[in-house]
Amino acid sequence: MKLTALTRRGALLLSLAALAGCAFKAPRVADSAPQRPPIVFVHGNGDTAALWLTTIWRFESNGWPKDRLHAVDMPYPLARDADDKPQPGRTSTEEASAFLAAEIDAVLQRTGAKQVVLIGNSRGGLVMRNYIAGGGAAKVSHAILGGTPNHGVWASPTFRPTNEFNGAGPFLTRLNNQGGPGIELTPGPKWMTIRSDANDKFAQPDGVWIGAKGTPTNVTAAGPELKGAENVVIPGIDHRETSYGPLAFAAMWRFLTGSAPASARVQSEARVVLDGKVNGLGLDNKPGTGDFANNLPLAGATVEVYATDAATGARLGPALHRKSVGTDGRWGPLVTTSKTALEFVVSAAGFATTHVYRSPFARSSDIVHLRAERIASADRDAPAVVTLTRPRGYFGIPRDEIELDGRSPPAGIPAGVAGVSVAKARLAEAGERAVAASFNGERIVGRSWPTAGNHVVLLELHD
Repeated sequence: MKLTALTRRGALLLSLAALAGCAFKAPRVADSAPQRPPIVFVHGNGDTAALWLTTIWRFESNGWPKDRLHAVDMPYPLARDADDKPQPGRTSTEEASAFLAAEIDAVLQRTGAKQVVLIGNSRGGLVMRNYIAGGGAAKVSHAILGGTPNHGVWASPTFRPTNEFNGAGPFLTRLNNQGGPGIELTPGPKWMTIRSDANDKFAQPDGVWIGAKGTPTNVTAAGPELKGAENVVIPGIDHRETSYGPLAFAAMWRFLTGSAPASARVQSEARVVLDGKVNGLGLDNKPGTGDFANNLPLAGATVEVYATDAATGARLGPALHRKSVGTDGRWGPLVTTSKTALEFVVSAAGFATTHVYRSPFARSSDIVHLRAERIASADRDAPAVVTLTRPRGYFGIPRDEIELDGRSPPAGIPAGVAGVSVAKARLAEAGERAVAASFNGERIVGRSWPTAGNHVVLLELHD
């Protein structure tokens, strides 16, 4: 199925406008029925369960039972460079599949259900396919893959030949011929893929996004599709929006229920309860072991949360919440409102003091994960640096309206394919002041903190 319009940008904007214009209707009784199956959400390479925040909100807002929405957190979320060679801090295809199997069994036991729905982004879809092909089909009713590189990010017999993202490598060759030549689906579950028409950074004919500009990848925009699946194409969306965006959600809902959602907008709650884990970087969060992401709990970290003035980012009184994190990594719960902007401050030995500014949370969530950061080498000479980050999508120029500290668009975002999820403002002064950012209507205002004092500042977008 392909959505068509005059332009990719026009199609996306028209679709978003239609969704945004829908007044939220109370979910039908059937939408809240207890027979809704549990959904297990599987994040992508190097990511966390926290990326499913707004998707889960949309399912909840349309009546899917909250206790049947489960996002997994793979302890080491990055794939190995070579799937057949052990690599500290990274997981093989089989390790990832085994982890998912345990999570699914736990969800089935907790809910009493016989099957789950699996929804995965990028690498998460490959983990799902491997699990299903390896004997898990009977436990899965539906499998939805957003932006999954089912035919590789590249396809080459010589470039990183045993990497799991190589369409010509052994892993994807096996998955794409599992029932015989060209038979790509495991029987049993209902399958759907969601992809962009041409704006997915990992489904491009040129290798620019894998560090090989000018080299053919032998992959096309249709690479995420699977023969025999319902293949949905949404113009203009980026790699992460294939799973975390409102148009992807609407496609998921239709596939699972047979009808459109009441709305793709999030229904706000007056009372909001937030919780999540504190994670770190490197191997077992130890200094000197690299700055790659992990999802391990960072025991011993301290988290403070402040209400802030939405116009200035300034703190409105003492901390609303303070906690020393235990072995489970949980920093909450925090009770607040859906109108309160927040500053999260994470302090931990071996890391910078990390300030994360967020616009108000519309609903409760237990996957508000925080990561203790370190100052990047390239930023150490700047008096202060403020980073705008969009975990659930990429910045597209000219597709999006983006501003950071008065500059629109911010420096460092290339035009064309949306492939950058962070933008930095390097400030000429170290003194504290307001720094504002906006993205397609969402606005965050934080405060600058001096680099010399070992501070990292993030303005993190919800959408």
